[in-house]
Amino acid sequence: MRRRTLLAASLIAPFIARPAAAQAATRLLRFVPQGDIANLDPIWGTSYSVRNAALLVWDTLYGIDARMQPQRQMVEQEEVSADGLTWHFRLRPGLVFHDGTPVTARDAVASLRRWAARDVMGQNIAAIEDSLTALDERSFRWVLKRPFPKMLYALAKSNTPCTFVMPERIARTDPGKVITEYIGSGPMKMVTAEWQVGARVVFERFAGYQPRPEPASWMAGGKRMLVDRIEWLIIPDGATAAGALQTGEVDWLESPLPDLVPQLERHRDIRTGIANDLGVVSGVRLNHLQPPFDKIGIRRAMLAGIRQDDYLSALVGEDSSLRRPMNGYFTPGTPLYTEAGDTTLARGGDLELAKRLLRESGYAGEKIVMLTAQDSFAAKAVGDVAADMFRRIGMTIDYVSTDFATIQSRRLNRRAPPEQGGWHSFQVSHAGTDCINPAAYLGLRANGEKGWFGWPDSPAVEAGIAEWYDSASLEQEKKIAEKINAAALADVIFLPTGFFLAKQAWRSNVAGVVTAPIPVFWDVSKSA
Repeated sequence: MRRRTLLAASLIAPFIARPAAAQAATRLLRFVPQGDIANLDPIWGTSYSVRNAALLVWDTLYGIDARMQPQRQMVEQEEVSADGLTWHFRLRPGLVFHDGTPVTARDAVASLRRWAARDVMGQNIAAIEDSLTALDERSFRWVLKRPFPKMLYALAKSNTPCTFVMPERIARTDPGKVITEYIGSGPMKMVTAEWQVGARVVFERFAGYQPRPEPASWMAGGKRMLVDRIEWLIIPDGATAAGALQTGEVDWLESPLPDLVPQLERHRDIRTGIANDLGVVSGVRLNHLQPPFDKIGIRRAMLAGIRQDDYLSALVGEDSSLRRPMNGYFTPGTPLYTEAGDTTLARGGDLELAKRLLRESGYAGEKIVMLTAQDSFAAKAVGDVAADMFRRIGMTIDYVSTDFATIQSRRLNRRAPPEQGGWHSFQVSHAGTDCINPAAYLGLRANGEKGWFGWPDSPAVEAGIAEWYDSASLEQEKKIAEKINAAALADVIFLPTGFFLAKQAWRSNVAGVVTAPIPVFWDVSKSA
């Protein structure tokens, strides 16, 4: 441990951007996010880091609160017709963008159209849309061909993309292209002149922001900024980041390395806490379009070999308070969690069964390309265990350890053979918040090549998801979740490797850090 600390101390300097004298007089918070952002388009992609940064720059129409309920954010009021087909929305007065222009209903409509082109729930709404029109400067109307019971949840959910409102001219950017102008109406402005990809992202408080009067609660309520400037410092090496926190050169780590948390907790000037009570769903994503994982029998062999204890031990050690088995696809401890369906996963790590299923399915020693993000502790930990398991049951593994940015690019190759950039698996972490139901759960979708990376195709899963959207009670949702879970296990949508809780760490002179699905910067203060 001492060697790691000394190494960290020697590496800190290149990553810490020293503020100018004028900046030193401001209330400055230095934050180390879980990963870098190559662009700040919160609609184009699904990066959590981009979403978290975007929540500073843009506001949303609605927000999810700590009770997981949708609350008005930019919206002042809404009305829905008795038949559920016509929704009227009215924006709060006084909303203004960072460039000084007022936020209008036209901006909201254009932003909703771009959001609906990229978001799963938005696509579902767009499929039954009759019209979406601005009525005046602050009001707009959405008319549907049939009711959509989960409209407010769709507009408030915390997973990417969210209903960020941009100026109309920016929101009209092709949804398949990345925006290049970052003007929102959120509590902070991005300082583009100081943005250095791979090093630093800077935000300054927006004096024109008008918080809601309610107390802040997760993504909802009054977002009151108590600091003037936030610097996101990109420090890929976890030991370096921990060392910077101990010396006071940074104030807050979103994701400290788990094996360094005990050392941080012994430091008198550092506090730690659970980052998100809904935790993280860990898994291995398989490419269903690439042989041999296009065969259901081979995917079931992989499922049989999963022993979640091995993965969870690699992620968080033996602390039982930070780990939980996940013998299904929904977040453990939430209302829809179920283990309905095949019990192979629950039995856990039957390598002999896995070997037999692999032989019976016709695996002939083909090389399996496993992509692993070496700059992500969680991905690397899961990847190491998965590679060992794959080898132990008789698979030939090409273990490609690279950076996450490279994986983001390479995983676009759906059917390319391995020698031409193709791949078979990579590690995935979903925020537990996104896995409590099908709405925000990209990894659960099984709509083939229209879906998320891996492109599983399961009509039974998709039918269940469609049924869930039309459900009107929690009891209905629970029954539907059982059908979805059973179908997902049968078709092996991906390999669940467990559920864990991660910690965050901050200096003792920082107050207001809360447990939430996102890093909540509003109401966070820093004393000298």
